[in-house]
Amino acid sequence: MHDPHRRAHTNVRQHRDNRRQAVTVAYELPEIETIRRDLDRDISGRKVKSAEAASMAVLDRYRNRKSFTSGLVGRKLDSVRRLGLHLLVGLDGEDLLVIRMGPGSSLRRHPARDAVEPGTELTITFTQGGQLRLVDPEGDSEAFLVGADELMTEVPGLVALGIDPVGEPIPLNVFAGQVLGREMELKDFLTDDSVIVGLGDIYSDEVLFHAGLAYNRGSATLSTQEVRRLYRALIETVHDAIKYRGTSIESRPFVDAYGEPGDFGIHLAVYGRAGELSPRSRAPIQRIKLKGSWAYYCDTQV
Repeated sequence: MHDPHRRAHTNVRQHRDNRRQAVTVAYELPEIETIRRDLDRDISGRKVKSAEAASMAVLDRYRNRKSFTSGLVGRKLDSVRRLGLHLLVGLDGEDLLVIRMGPGSSLRRHPARDAVEPGTELTITFTQGGQLRLVDPEGDSEAFLVGADELMTEVPGLVALGIDPVGEPIPLNVFAGQVLGREMELKDFLTDDSVIVGLGDIYSDEVLFHAGLAYNRGSATLSTQEVRRLYRALIETVHDAIKYRGTSIESRPFVDAYGEPGDFGIHLAVYGRAGELSPRSRAPIQRIKLKGSWAYYCDTQV
């Protein structure tokens, strides 16, 4: 789906870091998967009546707004899939609407009569069934249209994605091979998208707590039993977070496609709870600064 009005993807988003006033914690896999499931149920089969972009903030791959919006009008939406943290909305004609949600953004369904929230960058109106609105005051999200066979060229990082905890079932022996075959600290192992897809500071800390393993433990040093614990903690933590529809906390608010906050925050064992008593040891939860962000842990993690 070549578009002469598109910019080359290598020029995307070169200026963003310079103008941002503060760093906002990014969404992780459970939040994006929650949105995906909501939208797959709610917008699949709908037809686009109109599309409006308030500015070029989320359209870095385009030279003007019309070259994006005109490609949506009249299109029928298919299923909503996810690859990594990118949402892929199928369109008739084998094209995709790709949406990557930036930190602090929301992707919500609205009746057309609802007042437009400040920071609304993209509004898609359906022939029946209201609107889909992408709200991003920081302008760090991205939306673009692409042919399905061109996706990997447009987003090369998707080629190197690792294990997806909510994709195909992960055989334990495959997971063990990834853990023991790398010389990485466990925090880095869990937050590297080329190893495990979609985990950041929140869920990596939770996984390590439930596995009883330290953030700086070398992956290749784990015993067979420890690998099993890490595997179980990863699967259970991610699936529980999706069951409770993601995490919404003060430092990283999140709402689903219907504007409701995620409920997993009350189930967090260690993340954001420095000084509180550990549910395992009843000793205060500790934190340490790692690569510009805090890691939370209990002294029982070894």
